[in-house]
Amino acid sequence: MTTRAVAFEGMRDGVATLTWGQRLMWRAVHLMGDSQSFLNCPWVLPVYGRRGLPVVLDALRTLIERHESLRTTFTATADGPVQQVNRVGELTVELVDAGEDRALTVAERLAATLSETVFEHGTDLPLRCAVVLKNDRPMALAFTFSHLAVDYQALSLLSAEWRSLLRGEDLPPADWQPMDQAELELEPSFQARSRRSIRYWRSVLEDVPLDVFDHPPGTPETPRFIEVGMTSVAAAVAAERLAERWAISTTSILLAACATVLATVSGRPRAVMQLVHSNRRDPRTRAMVGTVGQDGLFVLDLPDTDFAATCQEAHRSALTAYRNAHYDPFAMTAMREEIGRLRGREPDLDAFLNDRRGGTTWPGLPKLLSGEDVAPLAARTRTHVKNAWPGVRFKAFFTIGTAPDTAELSLIIDTAYLPRPTAEAMLLAVERLLLRSLTEDVPMAAVPEICALSPVGSGAVSRGPGRG
Repeated sequence: MTTRAVAFEGMRDGVATLTWGQRLMWRAVHLMGDSQSFLNCPWVLPVYGRRGLPVVLDALRTLIERHESLRTTFTATADGPVQQVNRVGELTVELVDAGEDRALTVAERLAATLSETVFEHGTDLPLRCAVVLKNDRPMALAFTFSHLAVDYQALSLLSAEWRSLLRGEDLPPADWQPMDQAELELEPSFQARSRRSIRYWRSVLEDVPLDVFDHPPGTPETPRFIEVGMTSVAAAVAAERLAERWAISTTSILLAACATVLATVSGRPRAVMQLVHSNRRDPRTRAMVGTVGQDGLFVLDLPDTDFAATCQEAHRSALTAYRNAHYDPFAMTAMREEIGRLRGREPDLDAFLNDRRGGTTWPGLPKLLSGEDVAPLAARTRTHVKNAWPGVRFKAFFTIGTAPDTAELSLIIDTAYLPRPTAEAMLLAVERLLLRSLTEDVPMAAVPEICALSPVGSGAVSRGPGRG
């Protein structure tokens, strides 16, 4: 393995306060300590066409020069954390031979390995990179990025620019940068927006349950926190069909299903979750490579009718959460601490959903005839333990992955509250609920039986996942 140095020279440098998105990640990084590598973002960029190494490294240099977030360090000061944009610098890139293995497979493995190491945000550039070669020709780039510098929408933007650069196309200037966003968020209109969002959160936190689950923790597994994953073509096809039928997004469909299974295992008629929201409604941020997303507070009271009504209600509740997901995280933290003093402690909001997809469909799904039965696709569904995060504090964290040809749904759990078999059953319950909804109206009262789920900690146990 050898290395190359990619020297860059951007248009400007400077120091600024953090954007609201960066403040959220700054807090998360410091809360997670040694486990903050969970917040690293692995990514792979294929090399399209027959391109030599100089062309590939020059395209990489262009990306770094265009986007200030890729040459930014983050430092704590007496006046609070700041972002430091470096105009000039150098990124060391590893060169890795794929050998007999498939280059993209090697790149994906390398990206995961690069993500295992915590960034030193005060000194490190917020990305690491390796070029995978086969027969001395670059085939793919493996990255990990700090979440302080990018979110998954930003990575989708980088992927689009990467294809254009390799085709030799000229890109329009990257006019809006995180330093510009940080200045904008100091303006009165943005401060007023922050206060509105915080008022909404406060109205929920004043009477929300203090815990995600009513039952006390049991004996955890070792490791305590695990991530169970599911790949399901069937769930993706069903979600797209239901989204078209009910005129809402696939995100709302999956959110409704995840919230329903969470409420079922918690034994409550209400699900309270934090939604990771892209916050890119402003045209200036749509093309900005940075971390813009923030958490929205989602509350779903399950209706007494059917799952179709639940999806509609989840869609409306998600819109409310999104409208109130743009705020100063430092001011939000102060409010939550005040609620904690009034109620004896802060409410536990450690249930999340994050849709990492750049869009709301899966472009690589198999083409089925209209009305063709989707259920046989469930035979291809697989579940597995994806990873363990020894210091992650989430009790239930759903993630929708970025694969274009299957629904990747994972669930990080605290095994002191949710046993591993229950987590697997919850993921398969999402698939089962969507498939059943394609062919019949699913009464909410029948969800526990259809999904083979029971409340955890009430003396009942979640039953085997089953299929159907």
